[in-house]
Amino acid sequence: MRIGVDLGGTKIEAVALDDAGTLLVRQRVSTPRDDYEGTLEAIAALVHDVERQVGAKGTIGVGIPGTLSPATGVIKNANSVWLNGRALDKDLERRLERRIRFANDANCFALSEATDGAGRGARVVFGVIVGTGCGGGIVVDGKVLTGPNAIAGEWGHASLPWPKEGEWPGRPCYCGQTGCLETFVSGPALTEDLRQATGATLPPPEIVARAEQGDAAAEAALRRYEDRLARALVALVNVLDPDVIVLGGGMSNIRRLYENVPALWPRYGFSDRFDNRLVPPIHGDSSGVRGAAWLWPRE
Repeated sequence: MRIGVDLGGTKIEAVALDDAGTLLVRQRVSTPRDDYEGTLEAIAALVHDVERQVGAKGTIGVGIPGTLSPATGVIKNANSVWLNGRALDKDLERRLERRIRFANDANCFALSEATDGAGRGARVVFGVIVGTGCGGGIVVDGKVLTGPNAIAGEWGHASLPWPKEGEWPGRPCYCGQTGCLETFVSGPALTEDLRQATGATLPPPEIVARAEQGDAAAEAALRRYEDRLARALVALVNVLDPDVIVLGGGMSNIRRLYENVPALWPRYGFSDRFDNRLVPPIHGDSSGVRGAAWLWPRE
């Protein structure tokens, strides 16, 4: 049995999977925000509850915001700021008295979809999260590519390629830079783009609905978004050339992206053809917690 834990900013979710990936148990609790010790206790209690329900002990994988720094051994880059600077791995392993595997939540998403989701059977899978923020994870031959700095796949904090008029230097990003992809292809970025063009502040689903009803301004905002996402992804294709790109996060629900974005790749990419597939996730919001469980692969 494999137990996966997804440590989010508002909720902590745990699942148990059997060797075939069948869901045995799912549990979730609210995250004790700004309370590190409370977070540790909540995770430990969830794991014990899952094991009690199944009647067996399992391996444990945890998906986290940010990452464990190879240099310091503590969490860095987490938007759940009370985790930063903490040795989460050692503290949690002491409480649960076993070895635990950890990975960035975007890496867990990519691993889930590469293992038994939309990228199943592909050698190289890039998982992209485009929601409130932007993240990415790379899986090669069923294993997460982490890198020496544990930042492989941090696609959201590269610059928007081939900037057009009005796009450079771009808006400030929370990371301290300007013009990051997160400021152009996240959900809030689409909302802000329409607001700057029209003064209207609408969430992405409403923008899509209005475009479908023939609203010219909403359609124009979506076309700008698609062009930016196409540039962002084809720059990645030029470097990594993944077999499959799986979109996750709230923006992955926009169906037109899967046709319109790849159609723009030949305009920018360095190839005579593009056989890379852009696909929606199979496991959706469950991919993060499932990927945490799959940090212990089938042996």
